[in-house]
Amino acid sequence: MLAMPVLMVGVVNRTKSLWAGRKGPRLLQFAWDLQRLMHKRPVYSVVSTPLFIAGSWVVLSASLLAAVIAPIFGDVSPLQFERDFIVFAYTLGLARIFLMLSAMDVGSAFEGMGAAREASFTAFIEPALFLLIGSAGVATGHTSFAGLLGHLHASALFPVLAAPVVLVLFVLLQAEASRVPVDDPLTHLELTMVHEVMILDHSGPELAAMQFASAVKMTTYAGLIAAVVNPFEIAGSPVLGVLSSILLMVGVAVAIGCVESLTARLPLRHVPRYLMLASLVALTCLGATAWMAGVRN
Repeated sequence: MLAMPVLMVGVVNRTKSLWAGRKGPRLLQFAWDLQRLMHKRPVYSVVSTPLFIAGSWVVLSASLLAAVIAPIFGDVSPLQFERDFIVFAYTLGLARIFLMLSAMDVGSAFEGMGAAREASFTAFIEPALFLLIGSAGVATGHTSFAGLLGHLHASALFPVLAAPVVLVLFVLLQAEASRVPVDDPLTHLELTMVHEVMILDHSGPELAAMQFASAVKMTTYAGLIAAVVNPFEIAGSPVLGVLSSILLMVGVAVAIGCVESLTARLPLRHVPRYLMLASLVALTCLGATAWMAGVRN
């Protein structure tokens, strides 16, 4: 889990470079960037409090905890219990809250603007996640996150659910990890910045923690997509299951790079509509699953 985010970022950047006709950075360049930031002395605002320093590490810790709960290898996860998907969702919510608090702690209206945008986008992505989990629950009958996604491919409703589940998870990945078209991690246009404006005052180790946390969230959702489509179960074929999950996650990274190379970032007023579309797809998926399950019974 600590190495995969570095590889994911490297694959995304290399894919974008290939589309642009450039050689691009090394696959592990992100690790060297993090190491460089860890050796830099941070600079703090004169009005910031200890909350600003703690915020970045809470964001990283919460992101890692969510990654441990997520069943990125299918029907098993390191931390698994009944209804753990609720803890997963609100652990990411905790990370988001501290990201916004650390942004507002520096007393900048500019960063407060980014925090307000982040809060508004959150209202659109959380329903999509829970509606998606509800669909998987109806289809599989399981109550743990690993059971919901890991056994989804064995359900009779999997042919109907596979495409919309992957689509919604991909949109959630773009929102949580601040990727195009929801956000652009490389933008410097003040009027459209969301995630980047909230970490403008971070530097050194705190900036490294924020960047790694974003990569962890991207890897987590890529792992969820891999868990849905992975045909091998870890319990039956552990080697094939792990290798297949890793290859599928790399494939998701390639897809992210292609999307970011071929599409532009959405205008800010269209982002809520894009996220609401994911919730609408998840709601339709839940309704169709419940109807088909009722017909079968």
